[in-house]
Amino acid sequence: MSDLTETQSAKAALRTAALALRDALPAAVRQAAAEAIAAAAFPVAIKPGMIVSGFSPMKTEINPIPLMRRLAEAGAQLALPAIDGRGKSLIMRAWHFGAPLKSGQWGIREPLPEAPQVDPDILIVPLACFDRAGHRIGYGAGYYDMTINALRAKKPVVAVGIAFAAQEIPQVPATARDARLDLVLTERKVIDFRS
Repeated sequence: MSDLTETQSAKAALRTAALALRDALPAAVRQAAAEAIAAAAFPVAIKPGMIVSGFSPMKTEINPIPLMRRLAEAGAQLALPAIDGRGKSLIMRAWHFGAPLKSGQWGIREPLPEAPQVDPDILIVPLACFDRAGHRIGYGAGYYDMTINALRAKKPVVAVGIAFAAQEIPQVPATARDARLDLVLTERKVIDFRS
């Protein structure tokens, strides 16, 4: 078995365990964690007009909406991802609270196709689990790795994972194509990997 296949198998097992753990968290605990992240000081200065891309939460993912609302109040312009097809980077489309959304792949809510495409300054990234080296495991399609790498090739971008503290694991088996996060925000702390 190749190293890549072994890494993919290890990631799949870690993903399954992490999602089961996340699914077991009571809804009230998940909501309180999302509110705690939004209430904490955001570790990146928000300058007027800065573009922050969030995401539409699915299933038991931590809800980024309270944080996105707070960042919009601080002057950030918001964006949400749209899936453009397997093997392609996500398209980040401008969005604001109250703007219409449509149901995309897997029923994920995304902006309408006519919403302008933007290149965010900050990406709020979903994850299944993460480690203290800034590596994450997502859902296995590599959309965020491709997107972060493509955006970083154009300009400086801060990738901020948000997660429940319980989603931290000792080590993610990372590959060269995996994009490292700059920060992870949990309900307990800000973990900064930039130094």
